[in-house]
Amino acid sequence: MIPVEYYVVLSAVLFTLGGVGFLIRRNVIATLMSIEIMLNAVNVAFVAFNRSRTESHTGQVFGFFLIAAEAAEVAVGLAIVLSLFRVRRTVRSDEADLLKN
Repeated sequence: MIPVEYYVVLSAVLFTLGGVGFLIRRNVIATLMSIEIMLNAVNVAFVAFNRSRTESHTGQVFGFFLIAAEAAEVAVGLAIVLSLFRVRRTVRSDEADLLKN
């Protein structure tokens, strides 16, 4: 069995990559993908701690609900990106200060 420390390190690396991508990237789609990477890192940590510490499925249930929240976030984020593109003809977050004409 793989030690839980490996999963925690993987989760920390993914969360760091997502955070750096969120802070550096100017493209809204890349920013949303970075947020998804950060949420998936949290999922990895939930499931890893669940498997190592308890016999219940609490961490996996939290992971499932987090995946459902991610799906809702993707739907709302994509709608915002599409409205931004229709108004500004770009998906750069620098130009997303106003969505009205």
